[in-house]
Amino acid sequence: MSVLEWFMNPLSYGFFGRALLAAILVGVVSSVLGTYVVLRGMAFFGDALAHTILPGVVFAFLWGWPLAVGALLMGILTALGIGFITERSALKEDTAIGVIFAGFFALGVAMLSASGNYTVDLAHFLFGNLLGVSSGDLWVIGVLGGLVLLVIFFFYKEFLVVSFDPVLATTLRLPTTFLRYLLLVLIAITIVVSLQVVGIALMLAMFVTPAAAASLLTRRLPSMMVLAALIGAVSGVVGLYSSFYLNIASGPAVVLVATLLFVLVFLLAPGRGVVWRYR
Repeated sequence: MSVLEWFMNPLSYGFFGRALLAAILVGVVSSVLGTYVVLRGMAFFGDALAHTILPGVVFAFLWGWPLAVGALLMGILTALGIGFITERSALKEDTAIGVIFAGFFALGVAMLSASGNYTVDLAHFLFGNLLGVSSGDLWVIGVLGGLVLLVIFFFYKEFLVVSFDPVLATTLRLPTTFLRYLLLVLIAITIVVSLQVVGIALMLAMFVTPAAAASLLTRRLPSMMVLAALIGAVSGVVGLYSSFYLNIASGPAVVLVATLLFVLVFLLAPGRGVVWRYR
């Protein structure tokens, strides 16, 4: 089989083309937003928020609603709730996140276990179903993903200042509280966008891994965003083809490719990789 045939044969299936487009879109959106997650040390928040949307997803599933509706509502409510609890109580942010994370995820699992087909449905929610992406799912991913990128574009300078120098942001009288809540909501929306592709359990990898790899290659935020988006998109494409030819789950395949790329960058990044530093 030639390289061209290897590349084109899967595209003869309609579901594969939709999955490929979804993987690229999710790889770009989650990786670009992930640069802020990495810079602000919000990885734990992203992971917790991904798990806390489970009750919303299960509720939508049981009532026959689009999963994105339940996930989006639950994600936004959780993001705002964590911010509110942190600001209005003596609890530290990681403590508030831990309490809400554990409680909501347990609630989602309990709701799902009461619905019947527990094992299959839980696996679908946790690890995604990339090859099952429909045309409607693509529209949701495209519209919400485009909205996230548009907000990042318009608030780029504000997010930049808040991420690198919170004191300067306060001195400049930027609306830091509003920007923080906005970033939390963007994370919630991105999780909804990525739900079908990598699922709840693997969502953190798409936020952190491409952005972490990009941070080892450049110190400038615009370049970091571009490289992270490129790594995320390549991970989606290579992971999906690996899933098709190796007959493995698509979501984990995408994450494994992203992890492999991170390891290569960690070892070989010019000037900052392990190999370069110990030559």
